[in-house]
Amino acid sequence: MRIPFNKPHLTLKELSYIKDAHSRGMLAGDGFYTKKCHEWIENNLEIKKVLLTHSGTGALEMMTILSDINKGDEVIMPSFTFSSTANAVVLRGGVPVFIDIRSDTLNMDEDLIEKAITKKTKAILPVHYAGVGCEMDKIMQIAKEYNLLVIEDAAQAFLSKYKNRYLGTIGQMGAISLHETKNIISGEGGAIFINDKKFIKRAEIIREKGTNRSEFLRGQVNKYTWVDIGSSYLPGEIIAAFLYAQLEKSKEITKKRLRIWKKYYKSLEGLEKKGFLRRPIISDSCSEYNGHMFYLLLNDLETRTRLIEFLKDKGILSVFHYIPLHSSLAGKKYTKYVGDMKITNKTSDTLVRLPLFYDILDEEIEEIIFSIEQFFKKK
Repeated sequence: MRIPFNKPHLTLKELSYIKDAHSRGMLAGDGFYTKKCHEWIENNLEIKKVLLTHSGTGALEMMTILSDINKGDEVIMPSFTFSSTANAVVLRGGVPVFIDIRSDTLNMDEDLIEKAITKKTKAILPVHYAGVGCEMDKIMQIAKEYNLLVIEDAAQAFLSKYKNRYLGTIGQMGAISLHETKNIISGEGGAIFINDKKFIKRAEIIREKGTNRSEFLRGQVNKYTWVDIGSSYLPGEIIAAFLYAQLEKSKEITKKRLRIWKKYYKSLEGLEKKGFLRRPIISDSCSEYNGHMFYLLLNDLETRTRLIEFLKDKGILSVFHYIPLHSSLAGKKYTKYVGDMKITNKTSDTLVRLPLFYDILDEEIEEIIFSIEQFFKKK
């Protein structure tokens, strides 16, 4: 493809930091660069505790362990999300309970949550789709009324805000992804945000294979041992060194992505007015947006399929997004849903994502826009 869907960005400091990490003689987790990443995120986002993980999936799994999800416990979430969101619950023996999404932001419809609550409900798991926040005030209010935990899937939402609060920092816990398709990357990687201090000690234990090794490294115990369930959720120092270079340039990266996003948005306004497509909607409560994704909603599946093929013939890679989890093979086996999922199903059939990455050229964006305009002229 001449214009790929995504291309990982290098700030040019990554390799020097990786070399420095090697020279320090420690490449396992929780070394010099891991600590620097923790400090950067905690200080800039005002989080009680941040722990890097080997993936956003790992961070989600840690959240469900910390939430004490057990066999039969239910967790309410959208079906329009990646499998990791539901998998984290299923691995604990829990049951994901899907509700439909809003037609504007494509986030979980907060007005449907109460209908899905039962005696088995343990938590609400909002997914901040495309980096735009769910309506967290209403979600937190419902959670408080029913004594539920709120654990945020902010995989796509690092550095986005809801009413001046960073996404992932509003519920008891949050998870972000640092996968190469995200804004700020480490190749594979993620982090868990601990916003309630009562979970911090156990989070460190779970992340370190169920041992109290973190306390040992701080000199708080004279030896470490197995004390709880857990797994190996730490990334190595090479991953952390790469990430630190990205964090240092995160404002610049976000600013550039927003410029690209706005160029798409403005240029495609005419096609929306003619009824060919719908552009993304950023809610008023999203006080800062990270420019993670630009998508189009088309009128039907056939149009979406033909547009993707048309762009592919032009050397442009565009992609559709999630197959709803409630209709997947595993979804039918392990989950349940409440309501008709009408908007979720329609969105899955009609959404197309356009290339958006830091190093995309202006002329490439213009070519993509021109090609989309060509496609609809031929209709």
